[in-house]
Amino acid sequence: MDTVTKIKKRNILNIEERVISVAKKTIVTESNAIMHLASLVDREFSDAVDYIFKSHGRVIVTGIGKSANIATKIVATLNSTGTPAIFMHAADAIHGDLGTILEDDSVICISKSGNTPEIKVLVPLIKARGNKLIAITSNKASFLGTQADYVLNAYVEKEACPNNLAPTTSTTAQLVIGDALAMCLLDLRGFSSKDFARFHPGGSLGKKLYLRVSNLTSLNEKPEVHPDTDVKDVIVEISKKMLGVTAVVKDSKIIGIITDGDLRRMLTKVDSFKGLTAKDIMTKNPKKIDNDAMAVEAMKLMDNHGITQLLAEDKGNYCGVVHIHNLTKEGII
Repeated sequence: MDTVTKIKKRNILNIEERVISVAKKTIVTESNAIMHLASLVDREFSDAVDYIFKSHGRVIVTGIGKSANIATKIVATLNSTGTPAIFMHAADAIHGDLGTILEDDSVICISKSGNTPEIKVLVPLIKARGNKLIAITSNKASFLGTQADYVLNAYVEKEACPNNLAPTTSTTAQLVIGDALAMCLLDLRGFSSKDFARFHPGGSLGKKLYLRVSNLTSLNEKPEVHPDTDVKDVIVEISKKMLGVTAVVKDSKIIGIITDGDLRRMLTKVDSFKGLTAKDIMTKNPKKIDNDAMAVEAMKLMDNHGITQLLAEDKGNYCGVVHIHNLTKEGII
């Protein structure tokens, strides 16, 4: 290895070590700050949560700069967990958007220093309207801290930025305080998994909570043969319905199942399938699921037994097939 190659390799290693070191230091700095936040949660935090919980209005969350970005996330979390919330940019508020705030609304103002010019202009306007003001700030002695009705202490000793300038640890702390606030309100409201599903009907998490097997079987063809159906017609039924499977049904009851795999295994055992019927090659007592069961239960059953289709029944009667592709398409898997 020549000298130039050695130097390049050494530089690559130095960069790698430096990056890993800075990354770890950032994570440790922010995690320590978050741990300290727990000791700052007090009666005032509880009173603020109680006020919002009992309020008939919405929660307006505002801030400037990076704090405004955090405010939008807190709004999203509140809305998705049962507390109506709206974001209002602090700069826009003093140029017309103050009309966003209605009489019964609570206002959460986020600012690390609590002394930015926009906040100093906005706070008196909010107070003059008679709305309760909740501050999330690192500086309780600031203009915002002294003017707010409730102060949620988001104090951090220093930013993760080596120059102690770029908002890093402080915005993380603000976000954590917002999450804590939202979770307290969720708990007081008794917000359940069913409520979560109502608020997240389009997401994979919501679908796991509300999507039922019946929603999926209704999308598929309904492959079905009689026990005495000729194997040739069984093959046609499986091919026609394009699910790789058919139920063997007698008097509306499932007595067996035939899959593509069953057909392949049959062909390795016989020279001719002439005279064979569905009951000769079917698997008895197949895995079944109630048509009203949650789709996520179908996923678990398929996973536990290493299968890709389930036969569904309603009050003991065959009603269709749920395929693993249905679960994949809906984002359940």
